[in-house]
Amino acid sequence: MNILIVEDEVRLAEALREIMMESKYLCDVVYTGTDGLDYAINGTYDVVVLDVMLPGMDGFSVVHEMRKQGIQTPVLMLTAKDDVNDKISGLDHGADDYMTKPFEPGELLARIRALTRRTGEVIFEELTFGDLKLLLSTNDLWCKGRSIHLSFKEFEILKMLMINSTMIISKESLIENVWGIDSDAEDNNVEAYISFLRKKFYYLGSEVGIVAVRKVGYRLEEKKNA
Repeated sequence: MNILIVEDEVRLAEALREIMMESKYLCDVVYTGTDGLDYAINGTYDVVVLDVMLPGMDGFSVVHEMRKQGIQTPVLMLTAKDDVNDKISGLDHGADDYMTKPFEPGELLARIRALTRRTGEVIFEELTFGDLKLLLSTNDLWCKGRSIHLSFKEFEILKMLMINSTMIISKESLIENVWGIDSDAEDNNVEAYISFLRKKFYYLGSEVGIVAVRKVGYRLEEKKNA
């Protein structure tokens, strides 16, 4: 399952990311309403977890614009206000469910599962690119009948590259999503783990490579046979 979290409180956003990762869900996190709308329109998500009070554009406006543009992804709104009028406003703007902070992680996950069941739940157990298959439940990478186990950071980096296989992923994005926004990790940390992954691709005999796009980032590429 792929979740978009739009939350400007960084600590809460990171806590939500951890909750999703522990449940083996894929997750993107953004911190403004304008970024949330952009991701919701251009990405593919099973659920959007959307805060009400956001910089740039409030949650009500985000979900309203999503629906206006034909984006029917289920939206679970979060707010610190336990106000019936706010709940009514959120639902009237197109939200599917509403939770008041603070909340229990178990209830949040249950509500997300309920929302996806309404639209036909799709939980991905693996990701593929070329001759590679990444098992999300075990962190194992398979190729041509052989497998190798990935470390947590190797797994998270490769997962990002596979999910966004048509895009170039910047080092900054990898650091933010894999190490965390408050991490001291630098570009050389990313480069080291990219090197580890390339060695594992080689060990498996894969035809997939990780291409470095100078001053931009990384992307996956299938090697062309001569």
